[in-house]
Amino acid sequence: GVIGVGGRGGANLKGVSGENIVALCDVDRGPLDGAARKFPAARKYTDYRKLLDAAGDLDAVVCSAPDHHHAPACIPAMRMGLHCYCEKPLTRDVMEALRMAEIAAEKKLSTHMGTPSRGSEDTVRQVEIIRSGGLGDVTEAHFWTNRPIWAQGYDRPEGEDPIPESLDYECFIGSAPMRPFKDKWPAGHPVYQTKWRKEVYHPFVWRGWWDFGTGALGDMACHTVNLPYMALNLRDPIAVQAECSGHNGDYYPKWSIINFEYPELDGRPPVKFTWYDGGKRPNQELFDGEEIAQSGAMIIGEKAKLYAPGDYAAPNGGSGPHLIGGGEFPEVDFVESPGHFQEWVRAIKGGEPAVSNFPDYAGGLTETNLLGNLAVWVAATGQGERVEWDAKNMKSPNIPGLETIIKPIYRPGYTLDLDSASAAAPIYRRRRKLFGR
Repeated sequence: GVIGVGGRGGANLKGVSGENIVALCDVDRGPLDGAARKFPAARKYTDYRKLLDAAGDLDAVVCSAPDHHHAPACIPAMRMGLHCYCEKPLTRDVMEALRMAEIAAEKKLSTHMGTPSRGSEDTVRQVEIIRSGGLGDVTEAHFWTNRPIWAQGYDRPEGEDPIPESLDYECFIGSAPMRPFKDKWPAGHPVYQTKWRKEVYHPFVWRGWWDFGTGALGDMACHTVNLPYMALNLRDPIAVQAECSGHNGDYYPKWSIINFEYPELDGRPPVKFTWYDGGKRPNQELFDGEEIAQSGAMIIGEKAKLYAPGDYAAPNGGSGPHLIGGGEFPEVDFVESPGHFQEWVRAIKGGEPAVSNFPDYAGGLTETNLLGNLAVWVAATGQGERVEWDAKNMKSPNIPGLETIIKPIYRPGYTLDLDSASAAAPIYRRRRKLFGR
């Protein structure tokens, strides 16, 4: 069963098209009807709850809906025993990521998150280079993106527009609070001076709203931060702090700079990494005269600096990953992926787990990245306080009032039980501690 078949959903549907597609779901009947023409025997839905209610012939689901639908769709599916593929980021909220990982482990399901770069040769090779000491001890890293490429940082437009007949707006809103539908930004709005799309909520541009998406950080950090996250076991920061252009709690800011602090871990020194979006970049001096790509990663070790231009630590219309100042990467051994979707299908059929599975990888990566948005929330007026983080108890010991940002409140009809402890929690935490070792 495939939930979300437009945009990334269309690409993910293509990725599993060699399997038996029996159910399709999308709130927009345009892409839904287009997908149904390719799979005429599949049932059609605009509400994934109805798809799951009739899931007697399903083995697995693919979820490519907007971020706020990921947990409300995947958690019930997994509790039914269905294997899950979920587009990145795994969830919109921190607690959801933890629970997704716990349930997948408890049910012993085959899961996978939509981060193809996680298993790419370029990424895995560089991970092994860092782990083997090729850069020396790493204490600093920088990540930046050309996102947002959608409108952010504006007040919600006033008024209401007719809902298109093709759109099931009730299901689009899903677990979020209901709001009036708006089609396009009003004429003369600053968004018309940009190359961004002019829609307000649907399609694609939902990423910029707190109720629906995770902003630039959630959209791209699951790709860009892959490399050091794997290589250095960057889970559970002890503190996060952000500065931003300011926001009103409805829209993500136009730009943000977020600092993550990690403690010493099993001989690895403390690490600080900084995230930049909305046109912000690291200091040019770090690049020794090289041009700064629109997106990329810089990982600084005592012996060398690794520069990976682009979003995926792979060649992308220019230079690929390389050492600043020259030098050759040492030869390392690594396991080659059979292909991103093939990993998941192979796991379902009894093979090795997919590398971006929820318990061992995707849950922790998403949980960690989304703590940056917690810091951005605190930095509503621009410069935010340092948010200390207690990963064991999933709370900030020094900043009160963050409970609904860590764990969402769902609209009736989409409620999830995120409070109950899972029997898999000790397994998940142990896997997190031993990750990559």
